[in-house]
Amino acid sequence: MNKIPLKGVIAYPVTPFDHHENVDIPLFKKQVERLVQSGSHAIAPLGSTGVLPYLNDSEKEALTEATIQQVAGRVPTLVGVSNLTTERTIYHAQFAEKAGATAVMIIPMSYWKLTDDEIVQHYDAVSSKISIPIMAYNNPATSGVDMSTTLLKRLLQIPNVTMIKESTGDVQRMHLLRKELGEEVAFYNGSNPLALAAFAAGAHGWCTAAPNLIPELNIALYNAVMDNNLEKARKIFYKQADLLRFIVAKGLPRSVKAGLDLLGVGGGAFRSPLKPLSDEEITELDSILSTIKGGVTV
Repeated sequence: MNKIPLKGVIAYPVTPFDHHENVDIPLFKKQVERLVQSGSHAIAPLGSTGVLPYLNDSEKEALTEATIQQVAGRVPTLVGVSNLTTERTIYHAQFAEKAGATAVMIIPMSYWKLTDDEIVQHYDAVSSKISIPIMAYNNPATSGVDMSTTLLKRLLQIPNVTMIKESTGDVQRMHLLRKELGEEVAFYNGSNPLALAAFAAGAHGWCTAAPNLIPELNIALYNAVMDNNLEKARKIFYKQADLLRFIVAKGLPRSVKAGLDLLGVGGGAFRSPLKPLSDEEITELDSILSTIKGGVTV
């Protein structure tokens, strides 16, 4: 098993719906293909951008299969398999592995706040049922649980848990991860506005929905970092900073779908209660994208 199979720009597709709120698989596969063709280093369906909690089991399975079929082994795939119960998380992790996923990502979802011991037991139970790597996802804004460095150390003792995605939006947390967990720990940034700072802190990769809209800039930032060209990386980051802040502030599914519509790709409809951006917000996004498009040279 390649314990750390992911690096670079890990792209998150949206989950498009038709106007009857059914998942639009053909449009989804078209969007996934764009992400691969634009140079994304991995594809990660069924995350926050893919509105995982709004999908039923059969829809998750269909999207998992569609991703792996469309990617066709060209880049790694990281499938979100999180669920409220350990039993369902195991089910989806096993399904993803059988379908051909490279790795799975798990966030400790719960209605009641989980204890550290409960979280460790949850990951350990899933790990015991699959053989592919697991990315532990820390995002207290969506899960209600902030996994401490002490807890993450415990999780990394589980054989399959080899990667950490940090989305608190606190760059000091990323430096602490590197300091406390060691130079070899594979951690990934999930906070778009911190893309440059996270790479500077030693992140292996950037988990982001931004490649749906500005893949050239996202990948150019990573390449500049890999070339140790900080000045170039900073200039590239500043070009995309306004968009990165916008998509986080307005909500990833809403803003990315609106951007895909503006680009002529089509983002698809929503599943209630989620609704599109307002006309004013779409105008603001159009202006940001137009400014970027007019000045993209990397």
